[in-house]
Amino acid sequence: MGKTRLEAFSDGVLAIIITIMVLELKVPHGETMAALWPLLPVFLSYVMSFIYVGIYWNNHHHMLHLARGVSGGVLWANLHLLFWLSLLPFATGWMGENHFAQGPSALYGVVLLMSAVAYWLLQRSIIRLQGEDSPLARAVGGDWKGKLSPVIYAAGIVASFGAAWFSQLLYALAALLWLVPDRRIERALARHES
Repeated sequence: MGKTRLEAFSDGVLAIIITIMVLELKVPHGETMAALWPLLPVFLSYVMSFIYVGIYWNNHHHMLHLARGVSGGVLWANLHLLFWLSLLPFATGWMGENHFAQGPSALYGVVLLMSAVAYWLLQRSIIRLQGEDSPLARAVGGDWKGKLSPVIYAAGIVASFGAAWFSQLLYALAALLWLVPDRRIERALARHES
């Protein structure tokens, strides 16, 4: 079955997730720049989550370019990923409103961890459908970032109960890992299309 509807649906859900997150940013009561100061935690949590949604959208886009088609298993794995990503606005809002407190920071880490697991399951579903010698399987290779990220999220969850600020640093570190351009899939696309 074709992948076009899966891509369009996923793009729409991710756009809605970002829209919901930005709608949670409330306009301050006051006209001075000082009125913005209490909103800083909410804004910072929004920025972090926006970056994460962008990372997932970008990687999802690249991964699906290498997929020749999808199966029922791929569709369900994709919905599983979208489920966890759809919880980001709630976790983001709770964390920002509570100034990165322990419980909200831990929940945020759980959502990040489960999103990473769901992305891995989607990736494995596509590879299983196409075969271990597929362009996607070759591009992913050892996937050190995909293996390291869940470890960082788990460490962030544990750290949130002792030093929530440290969990935020770990979550930012994982995001930075993915912001560094990863050309594996782009190189595989170039080889596959030539």
